Amino acid sequence: MDSVTPGRAVDGVARTQLEQGCTTRRVFDLIADKWMLSILCALSEGTARYNALQRSVVGITPKVLTQHLRSLESDGLLTRTVFPVIPPHVEYELTGLGRSLRQALQPLLTWGESHLDEVDQARSAHQR
Repeated sequence: MDSVTPGRAVDGVARTQLEQGCTTRRVFDLIADKWMLSILCALSEGTARYNALQRSVVGITPKVLTQHLRSLESDGLLTRTVFPVIPPHVEYELTGLGRSLRQALQPLLTWGESHLDEVDQARSAHQR
């Protein structure tokens, strides 16, 4: 494996930007989780209750969904509103910060939709 020396660029990103604690690494850590992206996409339509999110994010367990919702809330990307009724009614909604992240990710999602067939073909060819 090719080692990277400090200050040397890797695909245009300086090594220091990839180190733990740097801005680039922190952003990657924030968005590189498949559940985070799925939850952001599910909330892009507006507010949603927990059960609706669980149905929208196929394959996520209740525990993992709860953990990710808490993380997104603590990062300021969504709000959790509890309505004082019985049974409790809780709604989740993207904040302005969360909506801006969702908009920033749109080009990546568009790229995926446009090129996923090519990626699948390359994987198939590689496995032969």
